[in-house]
Amino acid sequence: MPLRTRSRAPVPDFPPVRAGRGGRRLRRGAPGRRRALSVALAVTAAGLAVAAPGGGAAQDAPDGRTGGRAGTRPGDERSVTDGGAQTAPVSAPVRIADPAMVRLLSPGDRIDVLASTSKSTSARVVAANARVAQVPKYRDTVSGGGAEGALIVVVVPRRTAAALAGAAAKSRLAVTLC
Repeated sequence: MPLRTRSRAPVPDFPPVRAGRGGRRLRRGAPGRRRALSVALAVTAAGLAVAAPGGGAAQDAPDGRTGGRAGTRPGDERSVTDGGAQTAPVSAPVRIADPAMVRLLSPGDRIDVLASTSKSTSARVVAANARVAQVPKYRDTVSGGGAEGALIVVVVPRRTAAALAGAAAKSRLAVTLC
């Protein structure tokens, strides 16, 4: 006997839908696939957690701090004696003896920094092809701590920055435009 709806149109007869019929064939191989998929997902998640900036477990520093700089992973910190840290660019402040020369500089200029002592007639190149990062205003840089000249900030490798600091302590520094 056909069912009737409000529209009085008969609903046709059809065989009942039985859930669970034929699905066993699909599920038979699934446990192995599910296990392999879950292992692959766990390995991928672990790899992404380690590779992400700041991921992994925090390490304690010798002074009691944990972790490192923001955005670095533990173990990425290198000592100054490592080769990679020696070539990493740093900003180094340099006091140039001639303030008029500093007024000619602007950020982005390429310069050579020269050092000469008062006893010597020649100069040696301390930093070659250094990029000028900042040129503070002249009135802010004159006569700092007994030193005369004007201050600039250059971007150089870490090893060159150490050489600049040593040269500034012993001699007067000058620049040439590249």
